[in-house]
Amino acid sequence: MQIAMVGPFGLRPRGTMSVRALPMARALARRGHRVVLLLPPWQNPEDAGRCWEEDGVLVENIVLPSLPSPLFHLVVALRLARRALTVRPDVIHLFKPKAYSGLAHWLLAHRLPRRFRLVVDTDDWEGPGGWNDLAPYTPAQRLFFARQERWGLTHADAVTVASRTLESLVWAMGVSPMHVFYVPNGIPDPDLRAVPSSEPVILLYTRFFEFPVERVVELLRRVRARIPSARLLVVGKGLFGEEDDLLRESRRAGLGDAVEYVGWVEPHRLGAVFSRAALAIYPFDDTLVNRAKCPVKLLDLLAAGMPVVAEAVGEVREAIRHGETGWLVEPGDVERLAGAVVRLLEEASLRQRLGEAAAREVRLQRSWDRLVEVVEQAYRGVG
Repeated sequence: MQIAMVGPFGLRPRGTMSVRALPMARALARRGHRVVLLLPPWQNPEDAGRCWEEDGVLVENIVLPSLPSPLFHLVVALRLARRALTVRPDVIHLFKPKAYSGLAHWLLAHRLPRRFRLVVDTDDWEGPGGWNDLAPYTPAQRLFFARQERWGLTHADAVTVASRTLESLVWAMGVSPMHVFYVPNGIPDPDLRAVPSSEPVILLYTRFFEFPVERVVELLRRVRARIPSARLLVVGKGLFGEEDDLLRESRRAGLGDAVEYVGWVEPHRLGAVFSRAALAIYPFDDTLVNRAKCPVKLLDLLAAGMPVVAEAVGEVREAIRHGETGWLVEPGDVERLAGAVVRLLEEASLRQRLGEAAAREVRLQRSWDRLVEVVEQAYRGVG
């Protein structure tokens, strides 16, 4: 089968194409499919025009036009659509029903005759309650993206969704369950492994926007009231400078010396950094944007063998079985969250059992070689 995958942006700095589309494409190539990944690298224009092959997948960054908006946007979408057609695809898989991939979808859907299937992938909720409320969009952009999302999800031959919440949202738009395929994120790096420390260090591996930083500071305060030597190791970078808020609130609470912020870490170094902590926490507010996403950072932690205490929201419940592959608490309950952290810090055998079980299960259930079996069903129209 010849497959063209179309993205709304390049492989960086955002993660959808690098941690979802590319691993999916690699797994499909291993199963004998021919896959071309087409990207508009508007956020990293130095990649424009670059092509390479990666594990059997042709990765192609289209040439960006030197035009003002809105002509720039239209030409980018036209180039994506035309290039997708030149590979004579059986399937065109469009990632995110918005922006350039959404525009390319609209162009391709109106091409007659059409001898290929159009499949749309959604891994986030973009409309009201989703990224429209988080990102600094203009009112016109919010309206446009919300309409794009609804049109794209309801005008595809099949829809692949990264979460059960997205599955329900697409069903609620009137799309038949036979055309909606649940494909959660897989583990992005199967070689990521850690050896958790025996020291009372708590790991926070995060993008920050998913919870209020005050909750983490209060958690640390409560844990240190029972284990005074406990410390917090923070890995990641916020979308809106939230790491500065966390450090400021920590100092205000008299906990500045108990927090170490290392920032963004190269993927090949994550295992060594994780190994400095005894366990990880995964705070996660009960919001629509969180319920709709499938957090890759949580999968990283589980696959690495880290015992995780997480707030039970959305796909977190799908990824962790309470008391077996991790520890779940209700969202917003900082007292129970702190209590669970203290218990695990005091029980090394429990930490070891949870971490080992998590690594075994997530590597089995969330390998892309297994997940693409459902993707193939979407491509063939088998519900």
